[in-house]
Amino acid sequence: MADLVYRQVMRDLKQRIHQNEFPNKRLPDERSLSEAYGVSRSSVKRALSVLANQGIIFKKRGSGTFINPLYMKNQTIFQYEGSNLGITDSMKSAGKTPGIQLLQFDVVPASKEIQQDLFLEDGDFVYEIKRLRTFNDQPFMIETGYIPIKIAPNLSKATVSGSIFNYLESQGKVVTKSFMSIQAQPSTAEDQTLLHLKPVEPVGIMEGVFFLDDGTPFEVSNMRLHYQYLNYNTFVSLDEE
Repeated sequence: MADLVYRQVMRDLKQRIHQNEFPNKRLPDERSLSEAYGVSRSSVKRALSVLANQGIIFKKRGSGTFINPLYMKNQTIFQYEGSNLGITDSMKSAGKTPGIQLLQFDVVPASKEIQQDLFLEDGDFVYEIKRLRTFNDQPFMIETGYIPIKIAPNLSKATVSGSIFNYLESQGKVVTKSFMSIQAQPSTAEDQTLLHLKPVEPVGIMEGVFFLDDGTPFEVSNMRLHYQYLNYNTFVSLDEE
């Protein structure tokens, strides 16, 4: 329950930041936020800590907590919600409406490579899920993911046509960590057809393994993006902690 409270606070603060409700770029102090949301200061502190780790805010000793102006200037289409790291589950781009077209939904034996990535054994099966992501019906990403059946035994076509990670969270499981690699490659014939690319145009590749909060690998995913949407930001901290 405590986890849910801090995520709600964090999501609301992030939405208010996006809506420019803090024109001076300074957030209220922890006590004021605690009173405004009707939650404990520990929940507020945890929400602020996550936002700071994401590079959205920063704390200045003796002055307060401020919104990172570079974050506001360089926001990508990927907006993380809560501790859920569903890369494409909460996308925003200049008010455009995101959509999902399910291309493939099968149950297949886990290949040797997938067994290694997801710590599976011979004989284990996975969902193979292929989806086309769109903004205002314009395609921008081909996403292929593999999820062990034993972790999410009740996935259906209806479920995977929406947010898989939000469904997972409704079942009491949260994805909190990921390992990602990002690169660009020449586009394939399928990329060109589905993403409306010219043969000379490249495609962005994001590959990753996502982990549940208990450390269990949940999904290995390959995301092929229209190059115009390959905009990656990161936040680096040199603190010893």
